Amino acid sequence: MSAEITHIPVALERCVQLLSPALINKSKTYLIDATLGLGGHARAFLESFANLHLIGIDRDIQAIKIAQANLSAYQERVSIFHGTYDQIEPAMALAGVTKVDAILFDLGVSSMQLDQAERGFSYSQAAPLDMRMDQSSSLTAEKILNTYSHGELAKILSIYGEEKFASKIAENIIKARQADNLKTTQDLAQIVKDSIPAPARRTGGNPAKRTFQALRVEVNQELQVLERAIPAALEAISIGGRIVVMSYQSLEDRIVKKIFASATQSRTPLGLPVDLPNSAAAFNLIGSGSQGADESELLANPRSASMRLRAIERVSA
Repeated sequence: MSAEITHIPVALERCVQLLSPALINKSKTYLIDATLGLGGHARAFLESFANLHLIGIDRDIQAIKIAQANLSAYQERVSIFHGTYDQIEPAMALAGVTKVDAILFDLGVSSMQLDQAERGFSYSQAAPLDMRMDQSSSLTAEKILNTYSHGELAKILSIYGEEKFASKIAENIIKARQADNLKTTQDLAQIVKDSIPAPARRTGGNPAKRTFQALRVEVNQELQVLERAIPAALEAISIGGRIVVMSYQSLEDRIVKKIFASATQSRTPLGLPVDLPNSAAAFNLIGSGSQGADESELLANPRSASMRLRAIERVSA
């Protein structure tokens, strides 16, 4: 696999700007890129901070090989760990550290995974029903579609895809698999289309989008991994360190928002004028709420349209 596959890293300048205060004026700093991908964000940080050691995590072996090629000029300053982005502690152990100065998460499916039809993430062309980010894992979309009950299918479509017609889609999936008519991503996209009333299909883009999202989340256990990853990141960050998280769907953003809100909450009882000893929040939010892509970013990279960015800083032990 060549390193010629490229992508435009989302919010690159903003990520560098937000994490810079944690990476300057130190003899050596450590940044975890928890979703390394092809190494676009990683390379920008390695170029910008000469004393930086980067710890990259990715579950996609194919992406790791490309990232290694793209970061070859910095190989002595890079440690790469194959795993899910909640495996922050073993990734740090690989690099020989127990705390880091900055952590970056760029969640969701990557441009490379979307663009390679055979991976099964896209509903626009016929491909195997795969959707695995880690192709060494055993659970595929095909296995889910052919073994889950109507209730199980409807549940994941409703919760992970926020699909109003989940029950009808699940019913038609069961019928199609019994008739041996569910072989490719296009078969699935057609089943979804046929399950949704025409008036409801006229808005909101391709009607299969929500079903494909739900299956992808289930195949890769994305929300469960995220619920472990953010607390692990908070634990790993040093005082003065910062974390940036970019999410692309409301379910992810809600998880990040909730955990960040808890981390920035004082444990002093309401009504007291000052924080009790050891009760002040250990973290502060950077900026209020979430940030979206600006106009120039949207023009350069349409896939940034749904991005929500949140940032947090550790202020005490």
